[in-house]
Amino acid sequence: MVKCQHFQLKLITFTVLILIMDNKLERIIKNSTFTLIDGNYVYAKVSKVPTKGKHFMISKDNDEITVVTESKNLKFLDIMERNKDNYSLISLNVSIPFYSVGFLAAISGQIAKNGMNILIISTYSKDYVMVRKEHTKKAMATLKGLGLSKTSR
Repeated sequence: MVKCQHFQLKLITFTVLILIMDNKLERIIKNSTFTLIDGNYVYAKVSKVPTKGKHFMISKDNDEITVVTESKNLKFLDIMERNKDNYSLISLNVSIPFYSVGFLAAISGQIAKNGMNILIISTYSKDYVMVRKEHTKKAMATLKGLGLSKTSR
């Protein structure tokens, strides 16, 4: 019987922690905004780091070099592969960057529940989601539904 009471106490403590986390996350989401960045963005795998053109992101690891850029900048790249889709870029302006446990999970989870896929890019002070162009309005409605407010650039 003592073990059962101990288990119940742990379960209650765990439940309280989840509720506290949910309330904190809810406040973070409600104090965060998003911005639709103008442009038609693409993902490309390139053979070398580009030296020309204005690109949104260049990532190099041991296996590849990936560039996220507007489609008009593709001419500046030595493309090995290009993702076939065109994307919208949405900036997530998180109210407490680095300390928002569950923020991206909440965003990506709700977008997935609404039948969309996203690609996530994180920088030092912001997170970005890329959504296929045809899902832009639906993705923004999903973010608003979560409690984020839209801002303009």
